[in-house]
Amino acid sequence: MLRICLISDTHGLLRPEALAFLQGSDFIVHGGDIGNAGILQALAAIAPLTVVRGNNDREPWAEGIAETERVAFGGVQLYAIHDLALLDIDPRAAGVRVVVSGHSHKPKIEERDGVLYVNPGSAGPRRFKLPIAVAELLIDGDAVSARIVELGA
Repeated sequence: MLRICLISDTHGLLRPEALAFLQGSDFIVHGGDIGNAGILQALAAIAPLTVVRGNNDREPWAEGIAETERVAFGGVQLYAIHDLALLDIDPRAAGVRVVVSGHSHKPKIEERDGVLYVNPGSAGPRRFKLPIAVAELLIDGDAVSARIVELGA
């Protein structure tokens, strides 16, 4: 079984609670609005990492980061994009099982037409009254489950 940790919208703040949650993950996906290159270095020290650029990642350090990424875990295809409203593929037709996004800061898990959509919420600075959260995927063969974890803040 693989444990894929999902984090997004750190906006330059990597909370100790988020770092603790990420420990022991097999892979990390960051859904954009990273904030600075130091966040990526810290995450890459924990596990292999895939990241997408968010609308606030405009500094030179982020120029080489793609707006979308696709990664496979066995037979499970994952597609990452910061803003779900900009989704540029038909995930089901493309063979994608999981779409990871960020941007809204609202944690959400929803399955539609056989595709699991996961927004881990924001692990960075609090926005309005939204929770500080991360998420994880558990992948066992072709089976995928997801959960949101709210962090104490």
